[in-house]
Amino acid sequence: MTRRAGAGLAAVAVWAALLGALGGCTDDGRSPVEIQLPGKPRSPDEAIRITPEDNAKGVPADGPLTVKVAEGRLERVVVTKVEDAQEERVPGAIAADGLSWSPDPAAGRLALAAKYTVDAVAVDGHDRRQARHTTFTTYVPEERFIGYFRPENRSTVGTGMIVSFRFNRSIKQRAAVERAITVTSVPAVKVVGHWFGADRLDFRPKEYWKPGTEVTIRMNLRDVEGSPGAYGIQDKTVTFKVGRSQISTVDAAAHTMEVRREGQLLSTLPITAGAPKNTTYNGKMVVMEMFDVTRMNGQTVGFGGEYDIPDVPHAMRLTTSGTFLHGNYWASPDTFGSLNTSHGCVGLRDDKGGGSDTPAGWFFDRSLVGDVVEVVNSQDKTVAADNGLGGWNLSWADWVAGSAIG
Repeated sequence: MTRRAGAGLAAVAVWAALLGALGGCTDDGRSPVEIQLPGKPRSPDEAIRITPEDNAKGVPADGPLTVKVAEGRLERVVVTKVEDAQEERVPGAIAADGLSWSPDPAAGRLALAAKYTVDAVAVDGHDRRQARHTTFTTYVPEERFIGYFRPENRSTVGTGMIVSFRFNRSIKQRAAVERAITVTSVPAVKVVGHWFGADRLDFRPKEYWKPGTEVTIRMNLRDVEGSPGAYGIQDKTVTFKVGRSQISTVDAAAHTMEVRREGQLLSTLPITAGAPKNTTYNGKMVVMEMFDVTRMNGQTVGFGGEYDIPDVPHAMRLTTSGTFLHGNYWASPDTFGSLNTSHGCVGLRDDKGGGSDTPAGWFFDRSLVGDVVEVVNSQDKTVAADNGLGGWNLSWADWVAGSAIG
C-alpha cells in the first residue's frame, strides 16, 4: 500500500467514526454532541430585528420601539430623533443578556411629526459584526392646540398671581393636559390646577405666594392629545419671581382704599367706586394688566354710548368683564372719598395725561401685575372666580375639586 493510499484510508476512518458517533447515542443515553460548522452569516435584516420597520410612516406615538437579535449580542444601539430640525438622542439600554434594546421609560412616547433613525451593531456567535440602519417617521396630526398663558416669562409679579392657561380649542382629555403642565416653586409649596370650562386651566397654591418665591412652569404639552385628533405643540419652560407683598382693600362704603405693604399700612387713599346703578364687585381681584393710558368705551362692556374716554391714565385691569382701578381726571376732586359715581370701576384722582404726584400715579408706580385688590362693603355680589384672576374667592376645597387629577 502506498503512503498516499494509507492517508486516504485514515481520513475515511476518521469520518466514519464521526458519522458513527453522530448516528448513535452516548453510553449514558444522552443525545450526541452536535457539531455546527461556521456557515454563511444571516443578512443584517435577519440578524437585527428593528421595530418599527424600515421606512415606516405614520407610526403612532404609542407605537413600540425595539431592537432585538435572536443570537449573539447587541454591541451598540443609537436612536436619534429629529424634531423641528433639532437632533436629540433617545435614551435607552441594552438588556443584560445582550439580546434586546429598549428606550428608557422616562423618555415617554414617541414624538409626533418626527423622524427617527436607528443604528445598531450586533456580534454573532462567531464574533462576526453586522450593522443595520433604519428610519421611520411618526404620525403628523392635522389639528393642534396651544395654551396662551400668564404671567410672562421672567416677570416679577405680586403675591396674588395665578398661573392661567387659555386654550385655543376645547379640551376633552383634561387629566392628560393637566398632568402635562407642572408648576413648582422654591420654597416648595403645593400648587393645584382648576378647570373653568373646557378651555381654561388655572393654577394656584392654598395661600398667596410668599415674597421672593421663584416659580417654574413646565409645559410638556407637545404630542399630548387634548381632544380627539388634536395634539399639543408646546414644550417649554417659563419662570417668574414673586416680589414684595402688596394688598389693597377698597371699602366702597367708606370711599377709601388702604394700601398695605408686607402687612404694614402704606397709605389710605380716597376713591370713588361704582354708582348705585352700577356697583363694583366685592371680593378678591388681581391686577392682570397695567396701562399708562388706555381707551375706555362703554360699548365694549355693555354700556352703549354712555362714555368713551380715549385717554384714561394709570389703568389697571382687575376683571375680564371690564373692571379697572384707574386714574380719573374728569370727576370733581371732592368726589373722591365721598361719592360713588363710576360704572363699576374704582377711581383715584389723577391729572389729564397722568400725574406722578397724584393718588393714581403714586399707586400705579408702586404696583405690580399680580397684586391683590379686595373690595368690601359694596352692594354687589362677589366677583366670579373665572372673571379675571378671581380664583382666590374659592375655598381651597372648592379649588381642588376643580382639578381633573385631584
